[in-house]
Amino acid sequence: MQEAILQIVSPSGLILILVGTALGILVGAIPGLTGTMLIALALPLTFGMDPMLAMILLISLYVGAISGGMITATLLRMPGTPASIVTTFDGYPMAQKGEPGRALGLGVMASLFGGVISWFFLWLLAQPIASYSKTFGPFDYFSLVLMALVLIASVGGKSMIRALFAGALGILLSIPGIAPATGQARLTLGYTEMNNGFQLLPVLIGLFAINQLFQDIGNPEPADQPETKVKQVTFGMADIGKQWFNLIRSSIIGTWIGMLPGIGANIGSVTSYTVAKSFSKKPEEFGSGSEEGIVSAEAANNATIGGGLIPLVSMGLPGSVVEAVLLGALVIHGFQPGPRLFDQSPQLVYSIIFACLFATITMGILMKFSMRLLSQLAKVPRNLLFPGILVFCVLGSYAIANRWFDVWVMFAFGGLGFVLEKYRMPLAPLVIGFVLGPIAEDNLSAGLMSTNGSAWPMLTEPKSAFFLCVAVVLLLLPAIRRIRKRATE
Repeated sequence: MQEAILQIVSPSGLILILVGTALGILVGAIPGLTGTMLIALALPLTFGMDPMLAMILLISLYVGAISGGMITATLLRMPGTPASIVTTFDGYPMAQKGEPGRALGLGVMASLFGGVISWFFLWLLAQPIASYSKTFGPFDYFSLVLMALVLIASVGGKSMIRALFAGALGILLSIPGIAPATGQARLTLGYTEMNNGFQLLPVLIGLFAINQLFQDIGNPEPADQPETKVKQVTFGMADIGKQWFNLIRSSIIGTWIGMLPGIGANIGSVTSYTVAKSFSKKPEEFGSGSEEGIVSAEAANNATIGGGLIPLVSMGLPGSVVEAVLLGALVIHGFQPGPRLFDQSPQLVYSIIFACLFATITMGILMKFSMRLLSQLAKVPRNLLFPGILVFCVLGSYAIANRWFDVWVMFAFGGLGFVLEKYRMPLAPLVIGFVLGPIAEDNLSAGLMSTNGSAWPMLTEPKSAFFLCVAVVLLLLPAIRRIRKRATE
């Protein structure tokens, strides 16, 4: 722990936190650009870096991007990130009433508070969960991954069938390459470049950066919005005293939802907002500029960051698409995510944990004192950003192995992501299926080899049986709800 903190407070660590958080806020504040895109594009830049410094940078980008989305959500009713959609409900009406600084100030306060509380749970729970996870056998871990995939599908969109299809497609796309159990090539179609399968980085850049470029090129720039000038961002201790219960409740909700695989910050903010409205003494003000609404949304969506990092560092399970990218970063830098990461690389894990705290504090300071400048980002035309983004996409994919094959893979997955979203297929199950598929296969193979091919222990071992039962219940739950609904009609 001490080495990790010294690395973070070193000049290089502090500079990376400052630059990463600021860049994340900038990208988060521009509609059409996402934190996932930013982190995927930044991954190639970390190849030659110390792994601890690389993760410090990526975590800082993550924290800044989630927070920056509230700027345009409040000023233009255009959420910079999906996590800030709920902020538009009350942030924009308050700004239209002539209080943009007040709305942004409450958002900054809630973001800072939610991030710090979720960090506390991350620091408190990550190691105990990792220690307990070390008792898992191969079948236990396979069943846990299976349960996570089903849970992701069950919350991956309005249609569970679409989400399951996307998750299965992600697993299918992870199969080409050398089979870990037999050492034989499979589904390579005769291309030697396919022996290692599709590389994670081109897949991520294609699905999120190139896909987004395709969508933005097809959609004209939105009509000009009336300009809202920000004179001063205002919040103080009195606001914390007034909103303390809302802050704590929303932060805990966000942390808990962030720990659940595949749900993400947007669901966390919706849930927190709904709960806050239900318990509010003035529910009629929600949707027309309620301070409680802004606080609940921003505290929850920032709290999902720390919550999502808990299963990532303790069990190697990504809670959202961004955590899947971070999981890929660990693999790219030569680490094996999972319960033993704490034992094998404790300095790296504590670098991630404390980078989350320092980046959250840096985010609060930057947004407090530079909001007038940040608010001007809403005026940046997206078509000016496209050429630079495309260049970084190509360079990032090519830099993995210095081959054009990965660039074509990037464009192919960009087209795939564009088509899937056109037909309302969620990308989160696909990405997490792509990442978790090999983990599930490795553990299933190890389990079958240890039992001479018998899968019976998967049903007889308590932990494995429990995870499988939860997965079955999650699969049957939508059908049970439909039957009950028909019965009551």
